[in-house]
This record gives sequence, structure tokens and C-alpha cells, in this order.
Amino acid sequence: MATKHEQILEHIESLDVGSKISVRQVAKELAVSEGTAYRAIKDAENQGLVSTIERVGTIRIKKKQKENIEKLTYAEVVNIVDGQVLGGRSGLHKTLNKFVIGAMKLEAMMRYVDPGSLLIVGNRDQVHKIALQAGSAVLITGGFDAAEEAKQLADELELPIISTSYDSFTVGTMINRAIYDQLIKKEIVLVSDILTPVEQSIFLSTTDLVQKWYEYNQETTHSRYPVVDHNMKVVGIVTSKDVINADRETPIEKVMTRNPITISERTSVAAAAHMMIWEGIELLPVINQSHKLVGIISRQDVLKALQMIQKQPQVGETFDDLITSRFVDESKGSDYRLTCRVNPQMTNHLGTLSHGVMTTLVTDAGSRVLRKYKKGDLVVENITLYFIKPVQIDSTIEIRPKVLEMSRKFGKVDVEIYSEGQVVGKALMMAQLIDRH
Repeated sequence: MATKHEQILEHIESLDVGSKISVRQVAKELAVSEGTAYRAIKDAENQGLVSTIERVGTIRIKKKQKENIEKLTYAEVVNIVDGQVLGGRSGLHKTLNKFVIGAMKLEAMMRYVDPGSLLIVGNRDQVHKIALQAGSAVLITGGFDAAEEAKQLADELELPIISTSYDSFTVGTMINRAIYDQLIKKEIVLVSDILTPVEQSIFLSTTDLVQKWYEYNQETTHSRYPVVDHNMKVVGIVTSKDVINADRETPIEKVMTRNPITISERTSVAAAAHMMIWEGIELLPVINQSHKLVGIISRQDVLKALQMIQKQPQVGETFDDLITSRFVDESKGSDYRLTCRVNPQMTNHLGTLSHGVMTTLVTDAGSRVLRKYKKGDLVVENITLYFIKPVQIDSTIEIRPKVLEMSRKFGKVDVEIYSEGQVVGKALMMAQLIDRH
């Protein structure tokens, strides 16, 4: 039987997009405490099922798919710009295709306004109405109000009118930054993107016998299977070690390893890779927020995904991309040298190279030199970093990574950082190497 928390989540999913949700209402309808209702609504917000807006409340929104994650809803825009909703609340769940800054004459402006867009404009009452009639939401800058006629029209058309105290340039920058952040998130491959869904996965039930494990083992040659209860919750794992001395008529529940390592479908593939390597696991059960089995991932799935990520062009650059893209390779033979100029983004508030950037530079340089010795993927396990002298803005630094030790599975790299011919930092990096086979 589903828990009260799960029942509330199912209830929220069943509501129409745009429905208003309150803790008191959910508690009353499902006969649960307000604390239980509050926790479930917060969980629904984390899952992207609802959005909470100040002075409006919590509304049911359409859960974003991976392919349109770079689009924002009007509800998200309200939170980004600290806005106030003046009208059209029932349309807050809709997504905007683009935003237009209305710093031009009306005729020229309307050429850019399409249904599903957001017009950013000041206190121009006539423009507000015409934009709404064209199917566009309106964001009024400077903290101005809208005419009552425009508010009524917004309610009728279910298109929000939002007011913010910021100016048009600041608002445009804030929304652009949010879209850019969404683009970076879109590039991050999650476990949910690569898992084998539960419908195609092989798993055992607590009521199955050990004989079933042998049948699956013969069919798939795999030796590790998750065990679920009658609610599809993962309660154990069974491997060849568990069944080797067991009678084939023994229930799986008697031999399984309880409290197995599982992974959330929202975990990144990089984190999954680290977990599988660290724990020496070939297969992981994937669970959802309710701890129910949604699929499995294998080590092979993870490695394929990591290789695919490395080949993908970057659309939204991360901070690491911005730093490492500045590297110039000046290696000669086995003498590896990378140079980089310290720009303002790489410094701290004192104008010197920051610890975080130094770590990124060391990690990337060490990884590059290890890959020259051995092709494949690697996971950095440990970095010991020493700052000897501060490196100021606009300096050119030279990074010299040197492999100290190399085995089939591990690599140890010594990294020295120079500026103007002097050592300014040293590091020791250890990494675990992964074969691609």
C-alpha cells in the first residue's frame, strides 16, 4: 500500500496544469496532517510538478522534459525578477518561447512579438493590451502598474502581466542568465537518460526462489539482480555470492543482501560512475523519489555515456570550460607544458588566482598527461594542492604535469605551476583509470 506521502504526490500529479494547491486544502482532502502535506508539496516542487510564487501561492505546472529544459515558464520568470503578478495568474504555468525588450516604436516592436513570447516594456498601457491580444505575456519594468482593462484582458486570455522594480536591461540580463543556466543543465547527462527502464529490466521479487536467479543467470550471464517487494520498492540485491551455497528452493528474501546501494534517477552519470568504481559495482538499481525501482544501469552504460559526453559540442559553457579553453599546449616530446593567461574571471576579490580555479587547472592538466600515457576515462580521487605565491591578474602561468607512477588502474601526477619563471604552486594528483572495454 502506498504511503501518505506517495498518495499526496499521486494526487498532485492528477491535478490539471494551472490548478492552485495549498497545504490546508491537500491536508483536508486526503485526511493527513498539514506537516505531511507541506513535505509532500515541497517534494513535488523539487520534482518540477509545482511552482511556488510569492503573493500567488503554489500552482501545478507541466513537468519539463529534457528536450525543452532551456525554456522557462512565466512562473519561473516571476521568481527570477522578484515580480508581482498583476493579472493572468492562470497562465503562469505556460512556457515562453522568447523575450522581447520593447525599447522601440509600437509598429516596429510588434514585428517581434509572437504568441508565447514575453514583452519587456515600461508603463505603456496601449502596448500592454496590443501585446496580450497578440498572444504575448507582458513584463512591466520600473515597478509600474497596469491599467484595469489590461488586467482583465490578461485574465480572459490566461496570459500573465508581471510587474518588477528592475529596469529593462537588468531584467533582460537576469532572464538570459537563467536560460543559459538551463542550457548547461540540459547538457548534463542524468541516470534517467541512460537507464534500462523497469519494463525491460530483470529483477527478482522477495517471493521468488533461488532457482529463479539461476534461470536469469543462464539467460543473461549477469550475476547481480535487484530484489523488490510487492510495492516495487527495492529491498535487496542478489549476487552469485549470495546464492552459491543456498538451496534452490530457498526464498530469495532469505539470501539477499539487504539495504543495497541504489541510485536516484536524477543523479548525474558522472556521480554514478564514481560510485560504481569506488564500490566496485557492475550494476545499480535506479529508484525514484518514492524508492520504487524505475530501471537499472550497468557499468557499460555509464562508460558509453561518458564517452558520448566527451564528443558532444558545448552549447552553454560551464566555468570549467571557460578556464580550460584558455590553455595553450606548448609540450615538447615528453616534456608537457601548458600555458594560460589569468583573466578577471579566474581571480578572487583580491585580484589573485583563486583556489578553485587553481584546482581546475591542476585537474585538467593532470588528466591530459595521463590520457597521453593511457587512453580511456579516469576519475580523480585525490588532489593535494600547495599555494606558494599569489598569482596576480593578467599574469601568464605555465603548468608542468609529470607522471610519477602509472599502473593498470591508477596514475599519480606531480604538477608544478610557474609564473615569471618562479614556482607559485605545486600539486599531487591521484586518479583511477577506467578501461573502455
